[in-house]
Amino acid sequence: MAPGNMPTRKETINALKGYFKVRELVCDHTYNKWGEQSWQFLSTEWLQTLLVLRRDILQTGMICNNSSMHQRGLRCNMCNLVSTKQKVYLSAHVLGQAGDFTVVGMTADEARKRVAEKADMLPYPVRMEEGVSWLHIDTLPVSDNKITFFTD
Repeated sequence: MAPGNMPTRKETINALKGYFKVRELVCDHTYNKWGEQSWQFLSTEWLQTLLVLRRDILQTGMICNNSSMHQRGLRCNMCNLVSTKQKVYLSAHVLGQAGDFTVVGMTADEARKRVAEKADMLPYPVRMEEGVSWLHIDTLPVSDNKITFFTD
């Protein structure tokens, strides 16, 4: 374990592999080019937060990308949601600090509520998007508050 009982990046990734494949967390373009090395594009803070969310707070399956959804985690410049932008687009998704999840057995509102109730367990401050049918969670450092809610 790293100082402060926080797992190292390598320990975090190894633990996350029990819950996610990297191809679920990055767009197809990224995975097709870098394969298992795609972990390198996801921030350590977000990965450590994702591990705590999945293992300790929500304690149920979380679905990011799958066979019908491809741009809910890391987005590259080739992704439609990015390439069609007509102005600067620097979301947490393109910075490797965000994911949109379907939480197994919970609505998005229920998942947001559970995260808020257990905010003290979060290793880093997070942002959660309100008013959407998925759980968007990111670690952009916009506030010292454990949780910042936002709408797009």
